[in-house]
Amino acid sequence: MKTYFAGMFLTTGILAVLGLNVTQPESTTLSGARPEIIASQYESLQAAIDAVPKEGGIVRLPPGQFEISKPLIIRGEDITIEGAGTATHIINTNTNGEPAILLSHPEVKNAKTDKHNLWRVRLTNFRITGNEKSGSGILARRINEIHIDAVTISENGGDGITLDHCYEDPRVSDCLITYNKQVGLNILGCHDIIVSANQFEENNDALHCINGFNLTMSGNNLDDHLQHGVVIENTYGSVVAANMIEECRGTAIILDRNCYGITVSANVIAHNGAGVDLRDAHGCAISANTFTLMTADAVRVGPDSGSITVAANHFSNSDIGEGQVRRGTNDLLAAGLVLEGTNHVGISGNGFSGLQTPAIELRGEPSTNILLDGNVLTNVSSQHTDLANPVLGEEIHTPKK
Repeated sequence: MKTYFAGMFLTTGILAVLGLNVTQPESTTLSGARPEIIASQYESLQAAIDAVPKEGGIVRLPPGQFEISKPLIIRGEDITIEGAGTATHIINTNTNGEPAILLSHPEVKNAKTDKHNLWRVRLTNFRITGNEKSGSGILARRINEIHIDAVTISENGGDGITLDHCYEDPRVSDCLITYNKQVGLNILGCHDIIVSANQFEENNDALHCINGFNLTMSGNNLDDHLQHGVVIENTYGSVVAANMIEECRGTAIILDRNCYGITVSANVIAHNGAGVDLRDAHGCAISANTFTLMTADAVRVGPDSGSITVAANHFSNSDIGEGQVRRGTNDLLAAGLVLEGTNHVGISGNGFSGLQTPAIELRGEPSTNILLDGNVLTNVSSQHTDLANPVLGEEIHTPKK
């Protein structure tokens, strides 16, 4: 066997004479290895995907623009589809509401009721765009352990990504999800979910998590949404933390339909129509968030919510000290905490400053069993003194003997 070195080739024998110990493989083919699918060697992207064997494999997509008028369909397991970054651009020209990429077991017609699952599919490192009449960029039905990362998904008529009952361990990370007519990332009936380090911009809503549990959403940036940021319904045991949520026309975060055991913490929630709306939430903590320039209701605890902790948050306008504000006088709307016929709420260690609405505003039926402790109110009004039975300081329950 010959080895090339400095413009010459040397046999292993000569290398041995020179005192160089070089071990050569007995075979150039790794036992058990399957060949990679190079999509440029096929007549279409679908043909390349269909060439993956039953045991799974990888399809490498070349740079280029690839127009499709019907979905690319993935119906196998242990498959990776990998492009060459945004230079690999899949353009969905379909105008009948169909997705660019469909991942589904061939026998699944209704993801909610059908029980056929596929496992371990990864989509990475390419770009998808659609049009106002196309469907989702990516539609996945009952794909367990799906992993979508480093994908740019824009301008689709439906959702950017729809995960429909991808029950086990879905992961979406490092994606750019923008300008989609519906939801950027729509998660339906999933659990143990990771959504991390994505950028969402100017979708209708950024993210929905419906009928699921154990969502971990962290380190994402959400900006300029036409309606809401994060909508979570009928979901429990989740955390929304360390996200930047800015300039949603609607509400930054909504918890509705029997949510419980959810923590919303360490987010910056700035210049939105409203902040965190607890419409139907129980046993939840809203902590260590910064609410800046909320047009209305930085935090609202509604009449169908209770047993809530609101702690160590700050509610403010654009005050930068010494009587100065960063924003102009026509952009000073800043709202506080609203209690609307709720009960069993602990409000502790929060700061309220420079608000246009009361720091604590009371609406609707009287709220009861409200604990107020250690809050700082600066240059604000507040209605907390009108509470029917506030608990000032610590509330101590002594068991009956």
